[in-house]
Amino acid sequence: MMTMIIQLRDTLRVVREFIAPSYRPERHYMRGPGPACAQRNHRIQA
Repeated sequence: MMTMIIQLRDTLRVVREFIAPSYRPERHYMRGPGPACAQRNHRIQA
């Protein structure tokens, strides 16, 4: 019985995500160059 409930819950979650996706733009936008870029540019200029 419990596995049926879990499967139903997971199925409903997938259907909800398909109908109304939970897009969070802050997860996708870059905030600028990171520390690796700064180190790489510093080595080239020095």
